[in-house]
Amino acid sequence: MRAYRIAYDGHPYHGFQRQPDVDTVEDRLISALAALGVTDGDVPPGYAAAGRTDAGVSALAQTVAFEAPGWLTPQALNSELPESIQAWATADVPADFHATHHAESREYTYFLHADGASERRTRAALDGLAGEHDFHNLTPDDTGTTRTLHTALDRDGSFFVLRFRAGGFPRQFVRRAVALVAELARGERALRALDRVLGADPLAGPEGIGPARPDPLVMTAVSYSDITFTTDEEATQRVQQQFRTLHRQRAAGARVAGVLGQAGDDSD
Repeated sequence: MRAYRIAYDGHPYHGFQRQPDVDTVEDRLISALAALGVTDGDVPPGYAAAGRTDAGVSALAQTVAFEAPGWLTPQALNSELPESIQAWATADVPADFHATHHAESREYTYFLHADGASERRTRAALDGLAGEHDFHNLTPDDTGTTRTLHTALDRDGSFFVLRFRAGGFPRQFVRRAVALVAELARGERALRALDRVLGADPLAGPEGIGPARPDPLVMTAVSYSDITFTTDEEATQRVQQQFRTLHRQRAAGARVAGVLGQAGDDSD
């Protein structure tokens, strides 16, 4: 068995997990394995992934594991993957290894634009979410909603960098938590609303919290006990070059959007 670290830009895909009639990251991964002769088009034996990211969500450290031939290096796998999905590290793992169940923790990072948001209130909101809580009001799931959450906050230019780490996450939890933090940080909800959100009673109607937009969210880390990943230097250099190019392209697009946002400023 071998595990692979995978980085991908989630913008073009309808999430990680395979679904009928839409393009997903997992579709491209399984197609690459089929093109390389590793599988016949189905998932290989022992296959599992660390998480199921939503449509539009990206990953730095998505982890997949399966029975792989010795020659299947990250570079070999990347030869059949699109530039938006790239492997960059591997680890030999035990025969009973399961990338989902054996993950000790997962970390997601969200880049929240700081416009109108108070750093003090943002930090207070994240601190209030940290610890063990039943997060049933921040997920559509009915079970598995009690989690122990670790949070952190950094500032990066015009963005607050929000980090969420836990053993696992219910569906849409991080995006709904971000939406709540953003409302609290901008004064749209009072900080005492945290007690209501984390309380036993369900939120209904206008009190409900929908998910924040997916594209600023990244799966940044997945940790396993006693598993050491080896970075493929050549594959990593290529991955870094490709995504730096994408960064420049997106930055240019943001600059154009900023110019278009000035419409009417010079009108008489």
